[in-house]
Amino acid sequence: MFDFIRTHQRLMQLVLLVLILPSFVLIGVSGYTTYVSGDNELVKVGDSAITTQEYDQARRAQLDQFQRQMGTAFDPALLENEPTRRALLESLIDRRVIIDVATNERFSASDAALRNVIANTPDFQEDGKFSAGRYNELLAMSGLDSKMYEQGRRSELALDRVLGPVRATGTVPAPVASLLRQALVAERTLRLASFDAADYREGIQVSDEDIAAWYEEHKSEFALPEQVSIQYLLLNEEAAMKNLPAISEAELKKYYEQNKARYVQPPRVDVSHILISVPAGANGEAREAARKSAQEIADRVAADPASFADVAREASQDAGTARNGGKLGWISHGMWPEAIEKAVFALEKGKVSGVVEGPEGFHVFKADDVQAEQGESFEQARAKVESEVRRQLGAEQFSDMASKLTGLVYDNPESLEPAASALGLEIRAADGVARDRLLSEDEAGKNAASAGQHAAILEDVRVRRALFSSAVLADKQNSGVIEISPDTMVVVRVADRKPEHIPELAAVKDRIASRLVDERAAEAARKAGEAALEKYKAASADVLPEGFSEPRKVSRLQSQGLSKPLFDAVFAAGTDALPAYVGVGDETGYVIARVEQASDGSSVDQGLLAGLNEEIGSAWGQLEEQAVLRALREQAKVKILPEAENAIKGEDQNS
Repeated sequence: MFDFIRTHQRLMQLVLLVLILPSFVLIGVSGYTTYVSGDNELVKVGDSAITTQEYDQARRAQLDQFQRQMGTAFDPALLENEPTRRALLESLIDRRVIIDVATNERFSASDAALRNVIANTPDFQEDGKFSAGRYNELLAMSGLDSKMYEQGRRSELALDRVLGPVRATGTVPAPVASLLRQALVAERTLRLASFDAADYREGIQVSDEDIAAWYEEHKSEFALPEQVSIQYLLLNEEAAMKNLPAISEAELKKYYEQNKARYVQPPRVDVSHILISVPAGANGEAREAARKSAQEIADRVAADPASFADVAREASQDAGTARNGGKLGWISHGMWPEAIEKAVFALEKGKVSGVVEGPEGFHVFKADDVQAEQGESFEQARAKVESEVRRQLGAEQFSDMASKLTGLVYDNPESLEPAASALGLEIRAADGVARDRLLSEDEAGKNAASAGQHAAILEDVRVRRALFSSAVLADKQNSGVIEISPDTMVVVRVADRKPEHIPELAAVKDRIASRLVDERAAEAARKAGEAALEKYKAASADVLPEGFSEPRKVSRLQSQGLSKPLFDAVFAAGTDALPAYVGVGDETGYVIARVEQASDGSSVDQGLLAGLNEEIGSAWGQLEEQAVLRALREQAKVKILPEAENAIKGEDQNS
């Protein structure tokens, strides 16, 4: 089932829409108003309203969708912020406006339109054509019948009639398209000179007074979120292997013999043959005639072994190998009947056998090559054998320890000590685990989880989610066993809890000092750059000042890594008199651009222009769609009520 979902993600997204939407779509204004009416209205849309209940349902649906898409990597905290909640409410408003328009204007989708959309859905096609069998099969696997699916799909098509035509018919006026194209392909040829802040750090002094003043002005920037110091037990392959019992020499030799094929290649022969076949049920006379023929061939090739391949092509009745000179390839013991193997393995390289009777007739064999047994003896393979045995024992030990760990942390919820003692695990500690991240070493100190060897494990969203659950955070109980991967498990508990706070000056003094040095170095670089800029502007246009890079071409399609401020400055520079100089500063220093040439972009790679008009048209259509939607919202007299702000801030509407 999960493979199906991964393979048909587009279909599943469509199915989710079908499952969610029918109860909201085209059921009439009055019926809808009755259904959602209540005291906790968040937004008025015409004669209807979006309520707290509907908003909460949408949030749960959003949460479920992200969990399905991201699996265990999903962190619910990603959705617990005002911008996300506001965006969700805005999407509900837009949706309600579209539904009201579709309902009032009696928009609908014809049977022909519905059939056309379904027939052109790739997931329902085989060899590029609609397949009724595949259609029914995929819907059944999704838990839908065709009536339910088609009803939801028809509703979606009806809603799309509100804004779909606007989006599809958006046409960029020719003069606008021409100007946009010119702006996108226009090129500037320039050189760069950099004044790096790092080159100006030496000699900069910062006093304690400077640090204290900066701290008072910017202390809110150091605010730290609620965080916990934790204890944890880690069960992985290394821990399981740690206390393995000694392995005796006898056990190692037994394993070697049982798995000898992995260390020793048995003797083998590269063999060719000539077959004189005997039909099933043939009488004695026929068998004797076949034997005689085989003997004649054996005598012939024994006298001239080099002719074996030619004779095989001419006389062998094994059609599959005759064309290849009778080649059968390498064989080892146990592949053929014992009598045949005995004859073949008795041959020396290049020698030919006599007539050998087999189930299909009479064979003549030639040993093209012979290899004796080769590989590692027990003594040679001992280290490898011991490693493999220890790994197998470690896997068994891991499984046993994992089972015991689950029971121990459950039976002793208030301490990790019993589980650690019973299983020989070390209780580890780390600081600075917040709900949404691991704090840096600067923020949490030397024992910061982010700086430890298990940072990747502790940063796993499942670990942080467990630490901030009520049982672990408030009641200081052990978490359950968290499976990070099949061979890595962790149990965590909260040792200490720190509320959101601003660190004291002493804790951030060094960071402030370093930041002040960086700022002053950047300021020194900026001043040096600005002075150089004025000098270059006053210098002769024919002279290239020292320190500039090789020339490069940039356009709005290919910025060549220029920062946006510098890029904007370059294209804002006048081109009547070139070269032109512009400069831009940031926290890393100052950069001067010498603009030497401006062109219309006729040399731009045509591949970059492919589809440009279509992209411009699509963007234009989306802008027109948004403009129409804004107008529809005004027409619907959308009114956002004060309760909506509480919902966006995450405040309980029922308190």
